[in-house]
Amino acid sequence: MEKIALVARLKPGAEPLAAELIAKGPPFDPGELGITRHSVYLAADAVIFVFEGHEVESAVDDLVEDPFRWTVNQAFDAWRPLVDGDPRIARPAYVWESSGEQIER
Repeated sequence: MEKIALVARLKPGAEPLAAELIAKGPPFDPGELGITRHSVYLAADAVIFVFEGHEVESAVDDLVEDPFRWTVNQAFDAWRPLVDGDPRIARPAYVWESSGEQIER
C-alpha cells in the first residue's frame, strides 16, 4: 500500500476552525478514488492529510486538479484563510508494520 501526506501550516488561532472543517468529513468519497485509508492529524500550527491506497499519489493528483469537483473546490476555499503558505507533499521516510517489514526511502 502506498502512502502520501499533504502538510499545511496553519495561521495562528486557526486550529478551532480547522477542527470544524475536519469534523465535516472529506468533501469526496475516498473509496471512489481508490483510497483505502484517509486520516487527518491536527496540531495547533499544522494539519496533515494522509492518504493510503494503490497508486494513491495519482488519485490525490486527480482529486486536486479536477476543476469539476465542486465540493472539493469549495473545501479548498474554506481552508485557504486558515493556511499559511502552500501545502507541501510528504512521503514516508520510514514505516514499520507488525509483519516486521521495513520500508526505507
